[in-house]
Amino acid sequence: MEKIKSFFKLYLEELNYKVSWPTYKELQGSTILVLVSSVIFAVIIGLMDYGFRNIMSLIYKSF
Repeated sequence: MEKIKSFFKLYLEELNYKVSWPTYKELQGSTILVLVSSVIFAVIIGLMDYGFRNIMSLIYKSF
């Protein structure tokens, strides 16, 4: 039981004193970057899917 208490004590100390937490502005910037890049990748993958679907339908119609 003592090892578990020691573990959680060290765990909390590390979270409070050794981890560098981002500021609100940094967090906001990172969040916006992730959202924008996710939308860009979704659009690219959607366009590729649309193009492959049209190409495959043309191929299947020719047989």
